Amino acid sequence: MHIQFAELPVFDQDRAKAFYLDHFGCQVAADAPMGKDGWRWIELKFAGAETALHFVRRADETPSADPVLVLVDSDVKATVAKLKSHGVEIISEPQDAPWQPGRIVAEFRDSEGNRLVLGN
Repeated sequence: MHIQFAELPVFDQDRAKAFYLDHFGCQVAADAPMGKDGWRWIELKFAGAETALHFVRRADETPSADPVLVLVDSDVKATVAKLKSHGVEIISEPQDAPWQPGRIVAEFRDSEGNRLVLGN
């Protein structure tokens, strides 16, 4: 078995967990205490994917300036429309990727201010 972890910096684990469960249909693979400060080991799985999303601690709520993760989706336009309808901040609308003609990309921010790329 081969599972990869994508680490995502978060400030509020519960807010981040809810964002990915609600907007991407993730399932909780693990949610267990990691110490006395209340921080937890949380793993979320995307349906049909081998990669698990793992939250790492971020010092504050300052949004990321650069993308921290790329999510691959077969229908970028539909996913962006869904995210917009739920009030998610869209940084760039779906467009052709300048580095690869025929590939559609968009960018958005998650609940923690992380800048993410969505591409097909």
